[in-house]
Amino acid sequence: MSCEQKHMKCPCTYDCENRGKCCACLAYHVHKGQFPACFFSEEGEKKYNRNFETLLEDRKRKSDAV
Repeated sequence: MSCEQKHMKCPCTYDCENRGKCCACLAYHVHKGQFPACFFSEEGEKKYNRNFETLLEDRKRKSDAV
């Protein structure tokens, strides 16, 4: 996907200027030491906590559910 294209299936539920713009979103979150919504499960994304520990907990919950 080109960085100029808008991703219409963006899983993020937070409405911001970077929503659907993968490159801009990733750059924004990396600069803040965070992970974008697309790294999280649907349930984990809705918590809006984008730190590494929350990502690990979310992935663990997801793998335990399988």
